[in-house]
Amino acid sequence: MANPLRVNASELLRRPGSQKTVELSSLLAELEVVDPVRFADDAEVSVRLHLEALNDGIVVDGELSVPWHGVCRRCLADTGGTQVSEVHELYQRTVTDPEAFEIVGDQLDLRDVVRELVLLDVPSTPLCRPDCAGLCLTCGANLNDGPCGCAAAPTDPRWSALDQLHDLADPGD
Repeated sequence: MANPLRVNASELLRRPGSQKTVELSSLLAELEVVDPVRFADDAEVSVRLHLEALNDGIVVDGELSVPWHGVCRRCLADTGGTQVSEVHELYQRTVTDPEAFEIVGDQLDLRDVVRELVLLDVPSTPLCRPDCAGLCLTCGANLNDGPCGCAAAPTDPRWSALDQLHDLADPGD
């Protein structure tokens, strides 16, 4: 199977200082990203990159976007969105930088870079929104819909001394 995230860099490598913009896409299955909890079976990652040739390699800058879905870790509601991640990588023919990727046969293989960003940047324990109130620990009601009506949980008597200190504290502190 052809790699849709491979870029021919032969022209760039012949002319240091030259630049090129590329737009690529790939199904996550082609990247061996199979995670039915976070991604639809037909999910596709889109990549927009700016390539700039140096004397000893190529700098790759840009962004990728991938749709994701999940369950809120606080209220268990379905949630999702599009993760946008920045790409900043260096490719070299002779790798001298430990962070660089190798240019093989005048080709930039972006597969590993994109796969890594997708797996690391897409939330594994998402929130439906930053201020999600979660579920009531007593009755299980979704507190985002309003208070549930349960009585306040009794306080542990072992904390009463701290409660008294809190009550005495100056509200300005």
